[in-house]
Amino acid sequence: MPTIHPFRPWRYQQGGLRGGGPRPHDVTPLIAPPYDVLDAESKQRLLAQSDRNIAAIDLPHVPAKELGPASAYEGAAATLRKWTQDGTLTREAAPAIYVYRQRFVDTAGREVARLGVCCCVDLVPFGPAPGGGVLPHEETFSGPKEDRLALMRATEAQLSPIFGLCPDDAGAAAEFARRIAASRGPDTRGTLTGAHAERVEHEVWTIDDAGLIRQYQEALQGQDVFIADGHHRYTTQLNYLKELASRGPVPPDHPARRCMFVLISMNDAGLVIWPTHRVLGGMPGYSFDRLLDAARGSVKSTPFSGSIHDLYREVTSASAGAGSAPRVGLYDFASEGKRAAVATPLDTHPDPLAARFPDKPKAWRQLDVSWTQHAIVEDVCARQLASCATVKWAFPHTLEEVLAIGRGEETGAGGGRGFAQLAVLVRPTPLSAVRDVSRANVLMPQKSTFFYPKLATGLWINPLTEAVR
Repeated sequence: MPTIHPFRPWRYQQGGLRGGGPRPHDVTPLIAPPYDVLDAESKQRLLAQSDRNIAAIDLPHVPAKELGPASAYEGAAATLRKWTQDGTLTREAAPAIYVYRQRFVDTAGREVARLGVCCCVDLVPFGPAPGGGVLPHEETFSGPKEDRLALMRATEAQLSPIFGLCPDDAGAAAEFARRIAASRGPDTRGTLTGAHAERVEHEVWTIDDAGLIRQYQEALQGQDVFIADGHHRYTTQLNYLKELASRGPVPPDHPARRCMFVLISMNDAGLVIWPTHRVLGGMPGYSFDRLLDAARGSVKSTPFSGSIHDLYREVTSASAGAGSAPRVGLYDFASEGKRAAVATPLDTHPDPLAARFPDKPKAWRQLDVSWTQHAIVEDVCARQLASCATVKWAFPHTLEEVLAIGRGEETGAGGGRGFAQLAVLVRPTPLSAVRDVSRANVLMPQKSTFFYPKLATGLWINPLTEAVR
């Protein structure tokens, strides 16, 4: 693994709190979900709790899927400067790492805890490397990277951590986090409520003891970091460093050479992956019958009658993973769900993309999202129903979001009036596939995974200017 470092972030005023104090510092009104799951309405709900909520800085332009006006980023930078000057945000006195626990209820109704550590990691190019590299697992879009780079240039800060996974086969890093969390109460706590009323508790323990920090560094020495969430933001910081280097030498200890991560063990019981469904539009030739007819040569479609929830239960009745053929649900919005089907490869071959992509690993070829993109969207929707024009996408994670987009609502996942024609419901991507595809140095299609819950934004802000070294 690239070297792990303690760091001195900006944090919401802690008042010197350590060891849990009499009570943890409550930052509930001040933290937010990451920018990419927020829309204008959810941002306003956060700012109604407090005008000092981090969303005022982290989401200056809506939607954040494209570059906004320069004034938006300048305003965010001015707000950050004001908060660091008036004491809203204070800089940690000593370098530290931070044990971070998220507690939530999963889709099966079980109470789950996920533990990781927030620290800085050497910023290195993507890919395998001696001693461990930083490995991506999915492709990205250009628009969000332009937005994030403009914001990083203006604020000279990394506003939210990258979500990283580490193999931790011996369990030493996970045990370190468990031991700290069991030893005392957290220093900081906050609660976020999601769009569908789910609640996630966020708790932080500050570790500035050099011996403990060294234990954690040694636990992960030589291991890869797999990016679970934050590909756009990691790429943004690589581009930011490249811009700095184009203007002159960047010293080895410059803050921009280190990137803030939350690292979580791959064997953590709280690792939950949600599906990322596809809602498609912009197809002038679309009808459900035309779709099924155009797909007949490569896709077996079994008509289905029932609600969208019934359809998804049918899709997930066969688990995804090694040896499993792709299996998705097709849901027609024009008939308000009265037309639906379960779609699989025509010959139910467990590796239907092998002839087309022989150089891709089998784990990639068996993904529902890979088969959807190439066998359904590219071969059928774009080529035969949209006259090779670009098909419009939205990427919801829940069935409620799918239905909201179908009603013409704009969501953090995309959408809008008159947009939705077809939903493709996919199964969650297995964690084993993330590991196998990343280690093969290959990328999954965009929006292949959704690790739930997201990390909170606002618990730490990592300054990237030489002046704060």
